Amino acid sequence: MLRNQASALIEHERIQTTVPKAKELRSFVERIISIAKRSLDAPAGSSRAVIARRRVSADIADRKVVTKLFDTIAPRYTERPGGYTRLLRLGHRRGDAADLASIELVGSEYNPKAETEKDESKEAPKKAKGVGDRLKQAAQRMRSSKTDGAKAQAGGQTRGKAQKSTTPRKAGGS
Repeated sequence: MLRNQASALIEHERIQTTVPKAKELRSFVERIISIAKRSLDAPAGSSRAVIARRRVSADIADRKVVTKLFDTIAPRYTERPGGYTRLLRLGHRRGDAADLASIELVGSEYNPKAETEKDESKEAPKKAKGVGDRLKQAAQRMRSSKTDGAKAQAGGQTRGKAQKSTTPRKAGGS
């Protein structure tokens, strides 16, 4: 379970779990990141980088996660001596009242504007149609269907007013 949570944390850079699990996970992930960081300091051509990758692969089975760790996450912490994770308490879970925590990698804070900034840089946003535009289009469709009576009848629209039922509702229980 610890290995699965570590790989999910490295992959997503933030997960939610209970506080005791997060505390155990913190030391496990920080040890793995330290091993990956030490491999960056190795001189070119040495076997130190390969050994570090094998040690991390013994704990994390997913190759994509190991690649992300060595390529993006470990270089992020080259100047940092430790403390790569942050534990934020979230409160109690509703079902069993367990203390919940969010554990995240430092430097990967949630930025709600990041997705909108990416979208704006790619292309200009399309103008969303308002309620008025939709009402105008619906009115135009109704006008065009009234001119063609057969089409309106076939579409399920009927002319005339529907008869209202005048029977009163039964009083009392069922």
